[in-house]
Amino acid sequence: MSLSDTGRRVAVIGAGASGVAAAAHLLAEGLNVTVFEKGPVTGGVWVFESHLPPEPSYPTVKASLAETEFYGHPENDEPYIRHHAPGACYENLRTNAPTPLIEMSLNPWKPDTELYARHSVVADYIQETAARTGVHRTILHHTKVESVTKREEQSGWKVHTSTWGTAKGVLLKNWVGSESPTFDAVVVATGHYHAPYIPDIPGLAHWKQAWPNRIQHSKGYRSNKGFQDQVVLLIGAGASAVDIANELGPCTKRIWQSTRGSSTDHSLDMLPANATRVAEIASFGPLRNDASTWAGAIPGAVTLVDGQILEGIDRVVLCTGYLYSLPFLARYHRDDLSAVNADSKVLVTDGSQIHNLHKDIFYIPDPTLAFVGVPVDVASFSLFEFQAMAIAAVLSGQTTLPSEDTMRAEYDERVKERGHGKRFHSLLKKDVAYAAELMEWVNRGRQPTRMKSSGYSREWLDRRATFIEKYKGKGAHLKIEDTYPKLEGQAA
Repeated sequence: MSLSDTGRRVAVIGAGASGVAAAAHLLAEGLNVTVFEKGPVTGGVWVFESHLPPEPSYPTVKASLAETEFYGHPENDEPYIRHHAPGACYENLRTNAPTPLIEMSLNPWKPDTELYARHSVVADYIQETAARTGVHRTILHHTKVESVTKREEQSGWKVHTSTWGTAKGVLLKNWVGSESPTFDAVVVATGHYHAPYIPDIPGLAHWKQAWPNRIQHSKGYRSNKGFQDQVVLLIGAGASAVDIANELGPCTKRIWQSTRGSSTDHSLDMLPANATRVAEIASFGPLRNDASTWAGAIPGAVTLVDGQILEGIDRVVLCTGYLYSLPFLARYHRDDLSAVNADSKVLVTDGSQIHNLHKDIFYIPDPTLAFVGVPVDVASFSLFEFQAMAIAAVLSGQTTLPSEDTMRAEYDERVKERGHGKRFHSLLKKDVAYAAELMEWVNRGRQPTRMKSSGYSREWLDRRATFIEKYKGKGAHLKIEDTYPKLEGQAA
């Protein structure tokens, strides 16, 4: 399947690492690129904003609305918040993978970069990458994509946007109706840390209603200020739960970390000394006092599935992850379907995965819609760049896709192998093979004079093995140059 005649003008949604990588490789192939970024600067999830995002609805009701239905927020912030809700970045956020492993070929990290870099360093890196590749000239900031539509009789995608007018503080609608620009292809690079998932635990909504400032999703966590000498219940055992637990450890009285016992839970030895891992929550019990007159711990008990009861809790932080949500592709959402009942056209059902993608990239019914950054459990920037290379090769005609029937058969086989749900996109221990297979396919169609990539290099693989063995958990203040082999006679 060749897309060379239909890929000349490309819209990229999102200017984080995956969006910048996609735009850079599309530009390198001579395509006309426009990047839409609803935030004020480039950098995606790594851009720190001190003001808080609105809390999501309790519980999450529909995946299609998970990014846009809010529990409550100040009335005067509503227009801006609805246009650009702040992200999940907190004050002390660092990479959880060594920086050399998430390096893009477009822009090597500086040798004095810390192994586990702060958010500001990572945001700068993404912005520098955009500047080095010319992507910065294609980005429209403060511009939110409201909808992306394509009728069967149309040859292109209409992109409807709105722009936040910073000078006047008003929302400006752009390209309404027939004036909306048409693109030959659309690349979605919005990440998956926008739409918080709130589980439907009995009593949780009542606790949130009574104590709105003491119950929050981790997306709104910014620092450990305000947690001094408190007892905190964290729900979840993934990366955000462990990070927040370690931030809260030195200042809190006690931390309870509740988990369902997933195989993906982070190790117990990563928790601070005052943290205890406990079972899944069965219910939040009745409250005994009026929140307006009560200054102590929340006057209620939490019952776990093993019968244990937790009391004296001051704060609850839900580290329960996020849903895949594509509000600008509303026609491709089916909230009424479960993941196992997804049809051959839908992209999102219950928010646990994105359906009908070839190699987690190309929408099988119409590959002029593509995605970067869907896989999880990967060395993010580097793997996403391989996906960007594949998209650029296909849309420029350097490489052809298999037939729709072939892509469908491969996808169906993957569903049989992995099942449905959030682990469908996991490439844990499979990322190297995925990248090699992807690049081998891309290289097959490239002209002999074009640069080829073989996926992760031997140097990258060796360094990953070294980091896992030697530096895991020890790199907070080490720099990349500290890991270089020392020359004879050089101080260790």
